[in-house]
Amino acid sequence: MVNEVMDERARAGESQEERARREALLQRMLGSPPPAHGQAAASARAPMPPLAWLLGALVLAQGLVLGYLLLGPEDAESVPAPVASAAAAPASAPPPALPATRLEASGYISAARVATVSARTLGLITEVAIEEGSLVEQGQVLARLEDTQARLELGLAQARRRAAEARLRSSEAQAEEARQTLERERSLRGDGYASAASIERAATALATARAQVDLARADLQLSALEVQRFEVLLDDHSIRAPFAGVVVSKNAQPGEVLAPSAAGGGYTRTGICTIVDMESLEIVVDVNEQMIARVQPGQAVEAELYAHPGWTIAGRVHKVMPNADRARGTVRVRIELLDRDPRILPDKAVKVAFLDGEGLADVR
Repeated sequence: MVNEVMDERARAGESQEERARREALLQRMLGSPPPAHGQAAASARAPMPPLAWLLGALVLAQGLVLGYLLLGPEDAESVPAPVASAAAAPASAPPPALPATRLEASGYISAARVATVSARTLGLITEVAIEEGSLVEQGQVLARLEDTQARLELGLAQARRRAAEARLRSSEAQAEEARQTLERERSLRGDGYASAASIERAATALATARAQVDLARADLQLSALEVQRFEVLLDDHSIRAPFAGVVVSKNAQPGEVLAPSAAGGGYTRTGICTIVDMESLEIVVDVNEQMIARVQPGQAVEAELYAHPGWTIAGRVHKVMPNADRARGTVRVRIELLDRDPRILPDKAVKVAFLDGEGLADVR
């Protein structure tokens, strides 16, 4: 019994000492001097007011926040975090990948088949049968040159051919007569009325007549070739279209002198007009040589004319030229047009986009 009373008194003393230590700690945090031993004993016997407990809790919270800020997040991470009662939040999804960039280039519309039509002979222009924008067919007459001299020369050649034909007929008649004479002499020789000398003379006359026939035939062939030559020269005075297309420029007028390109000079024209085959239009672009590995023959292409924004033209890489421009650091690429339209004209500016890994079906 006595022992139990002693234990209760010891526990009461310990609780009073703990209470005194807490009050001293609170006084130091509030900045007031610690109480004397007698005061501590008195305070141990008096209960703490509620306001003091509230102020102590606030100061303790401020101390914790100040310690977190001073220690930093690195030291704060060393403190074990409380176990969360809720389920962990799902990890955020990775950012979407950026789309692959398409190779783009600028160029122009070009015609693979274009010709400046000129004459094959020197002459004065008497007629021009076309205008800019005219549609022409292959072999159509575009212009005519003054051809009086050519017609006269052709007429003389035709007359010489007729004379050669007459000489041939005469030579053939003489040869036939010489043949008949030889046969008659041979017949008379059998009856004893002709000598061997007369037969020999008839045979020589026949050989001469046959030689004259051969000469007349050669002369006739020569006259016929001469007629053909002057017919070609006369036809050269008519300037014709080499292929079907559109006249994009008219370079000469009636009254001007037209000459072959090699003979031009001064005020002499060297071309009557320029014709473009619209079916041969293509796109020509220059691609940076560092990007040329991304361009392959047959690759799909989307083109857009600067004059018609928003209108897409389907194309396909036709050829990558086998040489580079050293000054510009580019390689020329020719692109075939899969769409035909009147708005596609030579020398129009165009921009193209090379489609990586996309087929022609995606383009069309």
